[in-house]
Amino acid sequence: MQASAVTYGSDQNGLVCGYLFGRGEQPEPIEADAASAWLMQRAAHPGEFLWLHFNLANTASEKWLKERLVLAEEFYDSLHEGSRSTRIEQADNTLVAVVNDVLRDFSFEPSDISSLFLSVERQVVVSARRKPLQAVERLRQAVRRGEEIRSSVELLTHLLRDQADVLTRIVRDATSRVDGIEDSLLSGKLTYKRADLGALRRVLVRLQRLLAPEPAALFRLLQRPPAWVSEQDRQELRESTEEFAVGLSDMASLQERIKLLQEEIAALVNEGNNRSLYVLTIVTVLALPINIIAGLLGMNVGGIPLAQDAEGFWIVAAIVGGFTVVGGWLVYRKQRELN
Repeated sequence: MQASAVTYGSDQNGLVCGYLFGRGEQPEPIEADAASAWLMQRAAHPGEFLWLHFNLANTASEKWLKERLVLAEEFYDSLHEGSRSTRIEQADNTLVAVVNDVLRDFSFEPSDISSLFLSVERQVVVSARRKPLQAVERLRQAVRRGEEIRSSVELLTHLLRDQADVLTRIVRDATSRVDGIEDSLLSGKLTYKRADLGALRRVLVRLQRLLAPEPAALFRLLQRPPAWVSEQDRQELRESTEEFAVGLSDMASLQERIKLLQEEIAALVNEGNNRSLYVLTIVTVLALPINIIAGLLGMNVGGIPLAQDAEGFWIVAAIVGGFTVVGGWLVYRKQRELN
Protein backbone atom coordinates (compact mmCIF):
# COMPACT_ATOMS: atom_id res chain seq x y z
CA MET A 1 0.00 0.00 0.00
CA GLN A 2 2.89 2.35 0.68
CA ALA A 3 4.35 1.78 -2.80
CA SER A 4 0.97 2.53 -4.37
CA ALA A 5 0.77 5.83 -2.50
CA VAL A 6 4.23 6.81 -3.73
CA THR A 7 3.62 5.98 -7.40
CA TYR A 8 0.06 7.39 -7.51
CA GLY A 9 -1.45 4.45 -9.41
CA SER A 10 1.47 4.13 -11.83
CA ASP A 11 4.80 2.27 -11.85
CA GLN A 12 8.02 3.79 -10.56
CA ASN A 13 8.48 5.60 -13.89
CA GLY A 14 5.01 7.16 -13.80
CA LEU A 15 3.64 4.87 -16.53
CA VAL A 16 -0.04 4.05 -16.03
CA CYS A 17 -0.33 1.80 -19.07
CA GLY A 18 1.37 1.16 -22.39
CA TYR A 19 0.27 -0.66 -25.54
CA LEU A 20 2.08 -1.70 -28.69
CA PHE A 21 -0.03 -1.70 -31.87
CA GLY A 22 0.62 -3.33 -35.23
CA ARG A 23 2.39 -6.48 -34.09
CA GLY A 24 -0.75 -8.63 -34.07
CA GLU A 25 -4.50 -8.40 -34.32
CA GLN A 26 -4.74 -7.06 -30.79
CA PRO A 27 -2.51 -4.48 -29.07
CA GLU A 28 0.05 -5.85 -26.66
CA PRO A 29 0.44 -4.41 -23.13
CA ILE A 30 3.97 -3.16 -22.60
CA GLU A 31 5.93 -2.02 -19.54
CA ALA A 32 8.36 0.87 -19.25
CA ASP A 33 11.55 -1.14 -19.77
CA ALA A 34 10.19 -2.95 -22.83
CA ALA A 35 8.88 0.35 -24.19
CA SER A 36 12.32 1.91 -23.75
CA ALA A 37 13.91 -0.97 -25.69
CA TRP A 38 11.31 -0.65 -28.49
CA LEU A 39 11.90 3.09 -28.76
CA MET A 40 15.59 2.49 -29.40
CA GLN A 41 14.72 0.13 -32.29
CA ARG A 42 11.49 1.67 -33.62
CA ALA A 43 13.06 2.44 -37.01
CA ALA A 44 13.17 -1.32 -37.59
CA HIS A 45 9.39 -1.59 -37.01
CA PRO A 46 7.76 0.95 -39.37
CA GLY A 47 4.35 -0.75 -39.21
CA GLU A 48 4.06 -0.49 -35.42
CA PHE A 49 3.25 2.34 -33.05
CA LEU A 50 3.32 2.73 -29.28
CA TRP A 51 0.92 4.38 -26.84
CA LEU A 52 2.30 5.36 -23.43
CA HIS A 53 0.00 6.87 -20.82
CA PHE A 54 1.61 8.65 -17.84
CA ASN A 55 0.50 10.04 -14.50
CA LEU A 56 1.97 13.51 -13.98
CA ALA A 57 1.28 13.29 -10.24
CA ASN A 58 4.31 11.00 -10.23
CA THR A 59 7.31 13.30 -10.64
CA ALA A 60 9.27 10.54 -12.37
CA SER A 61 7.02 10.77 -15.46
CA GLU A 62 8.51 13.88 -17.03
CA LYS A 63 12.04 12.76 -16.24
CA TRP A 64 11.49 9.41 -18.01
CA LEU A 65 10.03 11.15 -21.06
CA LYS A 66 12.94 13.58 -21.38
CA GLU A 67 15.51 10.81 -21.05
CA ARG A 68 13.99 8.43 -23.60
CA LEU A 69 12.02 10.55 -26.06
CA VAL A 70 12.57 13.68 -28.07
CA LEU A 71 9.24 15.47 -27.82
CA ALA A 72 8.29 18.94 -29.01
CA GLU A 73 8.91 21.78 -26.57
CA GLU A 74 5.27 22.79 -26.99
CA PHE A 75 4.27 19.53 -25.31
CA TYR A 76 6.39 20.21 -22.22
CA ASP A 77 5.22 23.84 -22.16
CA SER A 78 1.59 22.71 -22.13
CA LEU A 79 2.26 20.52 -19.07
CA HIS A 80 3.01 23.59 -16.99
CA GLU A 81 0.39 25.98 -18.38
CA GLY A 82 -2.76 26.92 -16.54
CA SER A 83 -6.27 25.90 -17.55
CA ARG A 84 -6.87 26.46 -21.27
CA SER A 85 -9.39 25.34 -23.83
CA THR A 86 -9.04 22.11 -25.78
CA ARG A 87 -6.72 22.46 -28.77
CA ILE A 88 -4.87 20.36 -31.33
CA GLU A 89 -1.97 21.99 -33.10
CA GLN A 90 1.07 21.03 -35.13
CA ALA A 91 4.55 21.43 -33.68
CA ASP A 92 7.26 20.55 -36.21
CA ASN A 93 6.23 17.07 -37.38
CA THR A 94 4.19 16.27 -34.26
CA LEU A 95 0.61 16.81 -33.16
CA VAL A 96 0.37 18.37 -29.69
CA ALA A 97 -3.06 18.26 -28.07
CA VAL A 98 -4.57 19.54 -24.83
CA VAL A 99 -7.86 17.78 -24.18
CA ASN A 100 -9.91 18.93 -21.21
CA ASP A 101 -12.05 16.22 -19.70
CA VAL A 102 -14.08 15.43 -16.58
CA LEU A 103 -12.92 13.23 -13.73
CA ARG A 104 -14.08 9.65 -13.46
CA ASP A 105 -16.16 10.56 -10.38
CA PHE A 106 -17.66 13.67 -11.98
CA SER A 107 -20.38 15.20 -9.77
CA PHE A 108 -21.20 18.49 -11.56
CA GLU A 109 -18.59 20.45 -9.63
CA PRO A 110 -16.40 23.04 -11.42
CA SER A 111 -13.31 21.44 -9.89
CA ASP A 112 -14.14 18.07 -11.54
CA ILE A 113 -12.45 19.14 -14.80
CA SER A 114 -8.83 18.43 -15.63
CA SER A 115 -6.57 18.25 -18.69
CA LEU A 116 -5.01 15.46 -20.71
CA PHE A 117 -1.83 16.30 -22.64
CA LEU A 118 -0.86 14.39 -25.79
CA SER A 119 2.04 14.19 -28.18
CA VAL A 120 1.16 12.26 -31.35
CA GLU A 121 3.79 11.12 -33.83
CA ARG A 122 3.56 8.48 -36.52
CA GLN A 123 4.98 5.76 -34.25
CA VAL A 124 4.62 7.16 -30.73
CA VAL A 125 1.65 8.52 -28.81
CA VAL A 126 2.32 9.95 -25.35
CA SER A 127 -0.54 10.98 -23.09
CA ALA A 128 -0.24 12.40 -19.59
CA ARG A 129 -2.70 13.55 -16.94
CA ARG A 130 -2.69 14.48 -13.26
CA LYS A 131 -6.09 13.04 -12.32
CA PRO A 132 -8.06 10.03 -13.62
CA LEU A 133 -10.25 11.16 -16.52
CA GLN A 134 -13.30 9.56 -18.10
CA ALA A 135 -12.48 9.81 -21.82
CA VAL A 136 -8.98 8.36 -21.59
CA GLU A 137 -10.28 5.58 -19.36
CA ARG A 138 -12.89 4.72 -22.01
CA LEU A 139 -10.11 4.65 -24.60
CA ARG A 140 -8.04 2.41 -22.37
CA GLN A 141 -10.94 -0.02 -21.95
CA ALA A 142 -11.52 -0.05 -25.72
CA VAL A 143 -7.87 -0.93 -26.33
CA ARG A 144 -8.10 -3.69 -23.72
CA ARG A 145 -11.12 -5.12 -25.55
CA GLY A 146 -9.01 -5.31 -28.68
CA GLU A 147 -10.74 -2.67 -30.82
CA GLU A 148 -8.90 -2.17 -34.09
CA ILE A 149 -6.85 1.02 -34.13
CA ARG A 150 -4.63 1.18 -37.18
CA SER A 151 -2.70 4.44 -36.63
CA SER A 152 -1.64 6.94 -33.99
CA VAL A 153 -4.00 9.59 -35.38
CA GLU A 154 -6.89 7.13 -35.19
CA LEU A 155 -6.03 6.67 -31.50
CA LEU A 156 -6.38 10.44 -31.05
CA THR A 157 -9.64 10.39 -33.01
CA HIS A 158 -10.96 7.57 -30.83
CA LEU A 159 -10.15 9.65 -27.75
CA LEU A 160 -12.03 12.66 -29.12
CA ARG A 161 -15.07 10.50 -29.86
CA ASP A 162 -14.91 9.03 -26.37
CA GLN A 163 -14.82 12.56 -25.02
CA ALA A 164 -17.87 13.43 -27.14
CA ASP A 165 -19.67 10.40 -25.67
CA VAL A 166 -18.80 11.58 -22.15
CA LEU A 167 -20.08 15.06 -23.00
CA THR A 168 -23.32 13.58 -24.37
CA ARG A 169 -23.86 11.67 -21.15
CA ILE A 170 -23.21 14.79 -19.08
CA VAL A 171 -25.75 16.74 -21.14
CA ARG A 172 -28.22 13.87 -20.74
CA ASP A 173 -27.77 13.82 -16.94
CA ALA A 174 -28.03 17.61 -16.73
CA THR A 175 -31.16 17.55 -18.89
CA SER A 176 -32.70 14.98 -16.55
CA ARG A 177 -32.02 17.29 -13.60
CA VAL A 178 -33.52 20.25 -15.41
CA ASP A 179 -36.58 18.17 -16.39
CA GLY A 180 -37.18 17.38 -12.72
CA ILE A 181 -36.91 21.03 -11.75
CA GLU A 182 -39.25 22.05 -14.58
CA ASP A 183 -41.84 19.41 -13.60
CA SER A 184 -41.68 20.61 -10.00
CA LEU A 185 -42.13 24.18 -11.18
CA LEU A 186 -45.14 23.33 -13.36
CA SER A 187 -46.80 21.40 -10.52
CA GLY A 188 -46.53 24.46 -8.28
CA LYS A 189 -44.01 22.87 -5.92
CA LEU A 190 -41.12 25.30 -5.90
CA THR A 191 -38.68 23.07 -4.03
CA TYR A 192 -35.58 24.23 -5.95
CA LYS A 193 -33.78 27.53 -5.57
CA ARG A 194 -32.35 29.67 -8.30
CA ALA A 195 -28.93 29.00 -6.76
CA ASP A 196 -29.25 25.29 -7.64
CA LEU A 197 -29.87 26.09 -11.28
CA GLY A 198 -27.18 28.76 -11.20
CA ALA A 199 -24.58 26.26 -9.97
CA LEU A 200 -25.53 23.80 -12.72
CA ARG A 201 -25.41 26.49 -15.35
CA ARG A 202 -21.95 27.65 -14.21
CA VAL A 203 -20.63 24.11 -14.52
CA LEU A 204 -22.04 23.80 -18.05
CA VAL A 205 -20.56 27.15 -19.07
CA ARG A 206 -17.15 26.09 -17.76
CA LEU A 207 -17.41 22.76 -19.56
CA GLN A 208 -18.34 24.44 -22.81
CA ARG A 209 -15.50 26.95 -22.51
CA LEU A 210 -12.83 24.38 -21.69
CA LEU A 211 -13.97 21.48 -23.86
CA ALA A 212 -14.63 23.42 -27.06
CA PRO A 213 -11.63 23.01 -29.42
CA GLU A 214 -9.87 26.17 -30.52
CA PRO A 215 -11.19 26.61 -34.08
CA ALA A 216 -8.17 28.45 -35.50
CA ALA A 217 -5.61 25.82 -34.47
CA LEU A 218 -7.87 23.00 -35.64
CA PHE A 219 -8.49 24.69 -38.99
CA ARG A 220 -4.76 25.13 -39.62
CA LEU A 221 -4.13 21.48 -38.70
CA LEU A 222 -6.84 20.14 -41.00
CA GLN A 223 -5.67 22.32 -43.87
CA ARG A 224 -1.96 21.49 -43.55
CA PRO A 225 -1.45 18.30 -41.51
CA PRO A 226 1.94 16.57 -41.16
CA ALA A 227 2.96 14.53 -44.18
CA TRP A 228 2.62 11.22 -42.32
CA VAL A 229 -1.11 11.84 -41.61
CA SER A 230 -3.17 9.96 -44.18
CA GLU A 231 -6.22 11.42 -45.90
CA GLN A 232 -8.46 8.92 -44.10
CA ASP A 233 -7.08 9.96 -40.72
CA ARG A 234 -7.58 13.62 -41.54
CA GLN A 235 -11.19 12.96 -42.58
CA GLU A 236 -11.92 11.00 -39.40
CA LEU A 237 -10.36 13.75 -37.30
CA ARG A 238 -12.62 16.30 -38.99
CA GLU A 239 -15.69 14.12 -38.41
CA SER A 240 -14.84 13.60 -34.74
CA THR A 241 -14.61 17.34 -34.14
CA GLU A 242 -17.96 17.82 -35.89
CA GLU A 243 -19.56 15.22 -33.62
CA PHE A 244 -18.12 17.04 -30.64
CA ALA A 245 -19.52 20.33 -31.90
CA VAL A 246 -23.03 18.79 -31.84
CA GLY A 247 -22.62 17.97 -28.15
CA LEU A 248 -21.45 21.49 -27.41
CA SER A 249 -24.48 22.86 -29.28
CA ASP A 250 -26.80 20.73 -27.14
CA MET A 251 -25.04 22.04 -24.04
CA ALA A 252 -25.55 25.64 -25.18
CA SER A 253 -29.27 24.97 -25.73
CA LEU A 254 -29.52 23.49 -22.24
CA GLN A 255 -27.90 26.60 -20.79
CA GLU A 256 -30.56 28.78 -22.42
CA ARG A 257 -33.25 26.51 -21.02
CA ILE A 258 -31.77 26.82 -17.53
CA LYS A 259 -31.67 30.60 -17.95
CA LEU A 260 -35.39 30.67 -18.79
CA LEU A 261 -36.17 28.50 -15.76
CA GLN A 262 -34.16 30.85 -13.56
CA GLU A 263 -36.15 33.79 -14.88
CA GLU A 264 -39.44 31.92 -14.30
CA ILE A 265 -38.47 31.05 -10.73
CA ALA A 266 -37.41 34.64 -10.11
CA ALA A 267 -40.79 35.84 -11.43
CA LEU A 268 -42.64 33.42 -9.13
CA VAL A 269 -40.58 34.49 -6.13
CA ASN A 270 -41.19 38.17 -6.91
CA GLU A 271 -44.91 37.49 -7.34
CA GLY A 272 -45.01 35.75 -3.96
CA ASN A 273 -43.12 38.62 -2.33
CA ASN A 274 -45.46 41.18 -3.90
CA ARG A 275 -48.48 39.22 -2.69
CA SER A 276 -47.10 39.08 0.85
CA LEU A 277 -46.32 42.79 0.76
CA TYR A 278 -49.82 43.53 -0.50
CA VAL A 279 -51.41 41.54 2.34
CA LEU A 280 -49.19 43.32 4.84
CA THR A 281 -50.22 46.68 3.37
CA ILE A 282 -53.93 45.80 3.66
CA VAL A 283 -53.51 44.75 7.28
CA THR A 284 -51.65 47.98 8.01
CA VAL A 285 -54.34 50.12 6.36
CA LEU A 286 -57.18 48.33 8.15
CA ALA A 287 -55.43 48.63 11.51
CA LEU A 288 -54.64 52.30 11.02
CA PRO A 289 -57.96 53.70 12.37
CA ILE A 290 -57.79 51.46 15.43
CA ASN A 291 -54.23 52.57 16.20
CA ILE A 292 -55.02 56.27 15.71
CA ILE A 293 -58.17 56.29 17.82
CA ALA A 294 -56.63 54.08 20.50
CA GLY A 295 -53.67 56.43 20.66
CA LEU A 296 -55.86 59.50 21.00
CA LEU A 297 -58.16 58.03 23.64
CA GLY A 298 -55.24 56.57 25.55
CA MET A 299 -53.61 59.96 26.22
CA ASN A 300 -53.53 60.78 29.91
CA VAL A 301 -55.05 64.26 29.59
CA GLY A 302 -58.32 65.82 30.53
CA GLY A 303 -61.22 66.38 28.19
CA ILE A 304 -61.24 62.94 26.55
CA PRO A 305 -64.70 62.62 24.97
CA LEU A 306 -67.10 59.91 26.12
CA ALA A 307 -64.95 59.20 29.18
CA GLN A 308 -67.97 59.42 31.47
CA ASP A 309 -70.52 58.11 28.98
CA ALA A 310 -71.88 54.63 29.78
CA GLU A 311 -72.12 53.82 26.06
CA GLY A 312 -68.76 55.40 25.20
CA PHE A 313 -67.00 52.12 24.40
CA TRP A 314 -69.64 51.04 21.87
CA ILE A 315 -69.69 54.46 20.27
CA VAL A 316 -65.90 54.38 19.78
CA ALA A 317 -66.08 50.77 18.53
CA ALA A 318 -68.71 51.81 15.96
CA ILE A 319 -66.54 54.69 14.81
CA VAL A 320 -63.51 52.42 14.47
CA GLY A 321 -65.60 49.81 12.63
CA GLY A 322 -66.92 52.42 10.25
CA PHE A 323 -63.42 53.68 9.40
CA THR A 324 -62.23 50.08 8.94
CA VAL A 325 -65.10 49.29 6.55
CA VAL A 326 -64.40 52.43 4.54
CA GLY A 327 -60.68 51.58 4.39
CA GLY A 328 -61.42 48.00 3.34
CA TRP A 329 -63.80 49.22 0.61
CA LEU A 330 -61.17 51.63 -0.74
CA VAL A 331 -58.55 48.85 -0.85
CA TYR A 332 -61.00 46.50 -2.59
CA ARG A 333 -61.88 49.12 -5.24
CA LYS A 334 -58.21 49.84 -5.85
CA GLN A 335 -57.50 46.14 -6.32
CA ARG A 336 -60.31 45.82 -8.86
CA GLU A 337 -58.96 48.80 -10.80
CA LEU A 338 -55.50 47.20 -10.95
CA ASN A 339 -56.93 43.87 -12.14
